[in-house]
Amino acid sequence: MRIPDLTFYCELEAEPLKKLFESRFVLDDLKSLNARLSLGILDLSDERAQVVKKLNKLGVNVIAWLLLPKDEGYWFNLDNYEKSSKRYDAFKAWSETNKLKWDGIGLDIEPDINAMQELRQKKWAMLPDLFKRLLDGKRVKRAQAAYRGLVDQMHADGYFVESYHLPLIVDERKAHSTVLQRLAGLVDLEVDHEVLMLYSSFLRPHGQEILWQYAKEADSIGIGNTGGGVDLEGVIDVPPLTWEEFSRDLRLAFACGKPVHIFCLEGCVAQGFLSRLVTFDWLDETPKPGALLVKTGRGALQTLLWTLQRPWVILVTVLGVVGGILILKKKK
Repeated sequence: MRIPDLTFYCELEAEPLKKLFESRFVLDDLKSLNARLSLGILDLSDERAQVVKKLNKLGVNVIAWLLLPKDEGYWFNLDNYEKSSKRYDAFKAWSETNKLKWDGIGLDIEPDINAMQELRQKKWAMLPDLFKRLLDGKRVKRAQAAYRGLVDQMHADGYFVESYHLPLIVDERKAHSTVLQRLAGLVDLEVDHEVLMLYSSFLRPHGQEILWQYAKEADSIGIGNTGGGVDLEGVIDVPPLTWEEFSRDLRLAFACGKPVHIFCLEGCVAQGFLSRLVTFDWLDETPKPGALLVKTGRGALQTLLWTLQRPWVILVTVLGVVGGILILKKKK
């Protein structure tokens, strides 16, 4: 039976990472599934290099999922492109020193992790700062130009480049807008392969509907969370997927005929999902989720983004309404 192209994310510190790949069963299951690994580069340590060497030797393809220290934003975003470029240079030197082989580079485009935590703590006090970001369109152009240069450099170095995006970036494009990028620090970036992070565990109770609606517009479908990832206590704190939820997401992704990125390997191992995937029935029927609610919500969001991108439309509308009222009063 045909199995979709599978990639597992892995986001562990050096010691837990080393311990995870001491298990022969984990390595055997990855080989049986012919799966890739998108390995979070949390550090440039000898321990992480040794794990990559082991995976290289066993023929498990590894994507270098580039990350920054938490005090620099952790994920790549609109404001830390200079640090992202330096991180890539350091990663290249580390890879060359340790003779590491990579199947490509992964760029995770998400809001600054510190800004997310600050927003939770300050809430309404953040409104002036958000308004200031909304007015600064030049940030988007600077960041996009810098990241295009970085991707060009990665290509020149012989790397395949994939990106990990929040699904709302698709609606931003359809609206021909940069509003979400300005507010949340996202970067709409053209790469070889785009993964949409359609993690239904974070989107309950409409996770499957959202996954199904966005999946057709992704190069690869990201599903999860099975348990794991960076600690965002108080910001994102939801239960991981159960086996029933995970199975349904897998089959929905398979029905779209797209590659699948699973977040994350350590969660799959902890819950016993990885070994079950080796004999998983991908063809078992799964009811397709409804579409109306998500389609309506996406349409409303795209309209809002389109309008906010063009504030003069609001002004003309307001002036038209006021003018109409004045004309009516004059006639009366």
